[in-house]
Amino acid sequence: MVAGGLSVLFCGINPGLMSAATGHHFARPGNRFWPVLHLSGFTPRQLLPSEQEELLDYGLGITNVVARASARADELTDEEYREGGRILVSKVERLRPSWLAVVGVTAYRTAFGERKARIGPQERTIGETRIWALPNPSGLNAHWTLQTMAEEFARLREASRIP
Repeated sequence: MVAGGLSVLFCGINPGLMSAATGHHFARPGNRFWPVLHLSGFTPRQLLPSEQEELLDYGLGITNVVARASARADELTDEEYREGGRILVSKVERLRPSWLAVVGVTAYRTAFGERKARIGPQERTIGETRIWALPNPSGLNAHWTLQTMAEEFARLREASRIP
């Protein structure tokens, strides 16, 4: 779900099995993406995965690094991440969002060969598009709480100048 001229293009790692079955990003009930997106101020209410098209109304889009569905992201190979990174660069060059927000710093590191990348804004750009690595909202990423993730997402919202 992408379009040209977005303020932020969020990029998940890959579809989970539920997302692949429903066609909705971050569809597993325990995933914290949708609550965090709302708590951080990107959306005025918490959207359901089935309402993902509404992101476009807020200047937001969503895609993945790797297209292949899996039960867990650790089932993906480094080559899948690197190839996904190349495809993502082409997509960003075509769509030119202000920000690419990769949801999962490990995915960002592998896809872009940035082994020392940390959560937050990155030095690398894709044309005029700035990049921000965000924490993975999966329930498996327990050391990030809902609140601390919302704070990091809000930093991106403020940097992207979304009211």
